[in-house]
Amino acid sequence: MAKEKLLARMERMNGLGNKILVIDMRGRKDKVTPEAAKRLNGDPETAFDQIMALYDPKKNAPDGWIDILNSDGSMAQACGNGTRCVVDYLSKKNGPTSFDFRTVAGALHAEKLDDGLISVDMGSPEFSWEKIPLAGPAAETTHIGLSEPYEADPALQRFSAVSMGNPHAVFFVPRDVDSYGLEDFGPRYERHPMFPERANISLAQITSPSSLSLKTFERGAGLTLACGSAACAAAVAAARTGRTGRSVDVYLPAGSLHIKWRKKNDHVIMTGPAEYEWSGRVDPETGVWERK
Repeated sequence: MAKEKLLARMERMNGLGNKILVIDMRGRKDKVTPEAAKRLNGDPETAFDQIMALYDPKKNAPDGWIDILNSDGSMAQACGNGTRCVVDYLSKKNGPTSFDFRTVAGALHAEKLDDGLISVDMGSPEFSWEKIPLAGPAAETTHIGLSEPYEADPALQRFSAVSMGNPHAVFFVPRDVDSYGLEDFGPRYERHPMFPERANISLAQITSPSSLSLKTFERGAGLTLACGSAACAAAVAAARTGRTGRSVDVYLPAGSLHIKWRKKNDHVIMTGPAEYEWSGRVDPETGVWERK
């Protein structure tokens, strides 16, 4: 086991089944490395969808800077489910209910509500092809034909593109999302040449003017029980194409999130739960860990 002084506090949490490791790096000069992430993900007890590494506050991030690592060690720009877990961790430890963080994607405001649910302001969606990004110009990103489609089903050949700080391709499908083999074609679609930074691939079925079902193959993480930024992207894409209103319940394999796309400031507000599982400590350089 690594020396005591090298160990950082780690909490195993989940956001709707999305497996999260919150690693508290405040007061330290080192970083959680990609190698540590890979080692942690390789252990069944610490396998995760995202690591939320919380660093010291900065002038423009009064409650801390968050680095987000995928299970393959790559960096992510956004993780709504993970942000809710960070808020739950901090609100229990220190008591506040309102937080302002920052990630590589920008400012991130979140609040713990009276009913225990956590609301995260995911910012404004981005629709321009350069900023999503896509590999080439697209006059309208609501309906894009997938060049060189890998699947014969017409529903899997056209998508809506949205960035929620990270790139999303949303395929609206006419039947149950579980009836498609997303686990089979998701890895190929994630790395399609149209997505120079890869993309989160989601299947969305509209179930009412105020609800949809969603299944996501997450960039750098794989098939997931829940992806908060994908829920936001799908809700925005559904409203933008007239399939739903701007306030919807998104039903994921592990539960539901409420997503509201505000008209007044264009921001997307995601509300849902977070759950604590257990605590431990970890060497952020190597990924060697111990459970309390």
